[in-house]
Amino acid sequence: MRAVIIGGVGGMGQGVARDLIKQQQVTDIILADLYPDPERLSKKLRENEKTTLIKMDINDHDIMVNAFKEIDVVINCAGPFYKTAVPVAKAAVAAKVNYIDICDDYEGTEILFNSEIDKMAKEAGITVLTGMGSDPGTNNILVKWYADKLDSVDDIYLYWVVSIAELAGAAWDHSLHMTLGKIPQYINGELVYVEGGTEETAEQFLDPLGTCHVRYVGHPQPLTLPRYIKGVKNVIIKGALIPLWVDELIQEQKNTGLLGTEPIDIKGTKVTPYDIALKLWETIPKGRDNGPQSSGLKVIVKGKRDGQKVTYTADMVGRMAPGTGLPASIASLMMDAGDVTVKGVVAPEGCIDPAKFIGAFLKRGARIHQTEKISSMFEV
Repeated sequence: MRAVIIGGVGGMGQGVARDLIKQQQVTDIILADLYPDPERLSKKLRENEKTTLIKMDINDHDIMVNAFKEIDVVINCAGPFYKTAVPVAKAAVAAKVNYIDICDDYEGTEILFNSEIDKMAKEAGITVLTGMGSDPGTNNILVKWYADKLDSVDDIYLYWVVSIAELAGAAWDHSLHMTLGKIPQYINGELVYVEGGTEETAEQFLDPLGTCHVRYVGHPQPLTLPRYIKGVKNVIIKGALIPLWVDELIQEQKNTGLLGTEPIDIKGTKVTPYDIALKLWETIPKGRDNGPQSSGLKVIVKGKRDGQKVTYTADMVGRMAPGTGLPASIASLMMDAGDVTVKGVVAPEGCIDPAKFIGAFLKRGARIHQTEKISSMFEV
């Protein structure tokens, strides 16, 4: 299998590559990046005979198409995905090559599903798998795993936290952007748009994270899960950056206009507050708490089986790069093995066999703490 990883020098791209180089069936991994500095690569990737480092600009459609024709799968790890998912997917479709991304921006997902890309991918006989990271990605598949065990699904709650100790590059752009404006949630059987960054909830995560405060964020699952989990009433997703002071400061910046996206005039110069804030967030003052070197996920699925209420809960904690990279790597290997057969645009819960994925995920050292609670329909 030959793969090209867009954003291959970034943390998430290297997370994918570190798993792929271990697989016997993988012969070539092209690490494509706008800034292909070999010094940014880990020593293992830099010295591995399977890897090649090239420069690639996602704004150059023709160069991408020509490069993609020589490989078997495109894995897009270049965020923020509200800017990158559509152009890279279009190039993959034009080259008639399977595509995977770790898109966590709902805008990109919305366009992929509702544009000509879906039709073109089906006609080309390829798969455009979007959101195959950690969140979305692993948690979507866990939802499907639990939903298949139930007669009906009522509520899906997805919570996550990311420590700024692990945050770099385009992840900062996504982290600010996902709280802005009206973002999608699926409530009472309808897709609705709520104010991002609102409705704070305290949730318990595995150690060393403990209790964290999460808010509404703009991720794709309210758009995709109701497509595949029929009859679900609520799909709620909340997330946050930790430590708490970070998320609280972001909310203050939003409320005071410091995350505004409209240019303003300052002494004759047009500046965009969002761009300034994004640049300043790249440097955390010395002495500030950066949080633990780990991030967390929580999945809650509530439904009914055999006349009883059932609640499944899954918790995970770990490093962000492998947690996001491994799912995309596993999915690409499943594609190569013929285990992904859906053509066109699809989310993980629509094409990935949960049992096969979870088995491969656990073999790579992942740990999932799961609980099942069963109660009578008549309990209060």
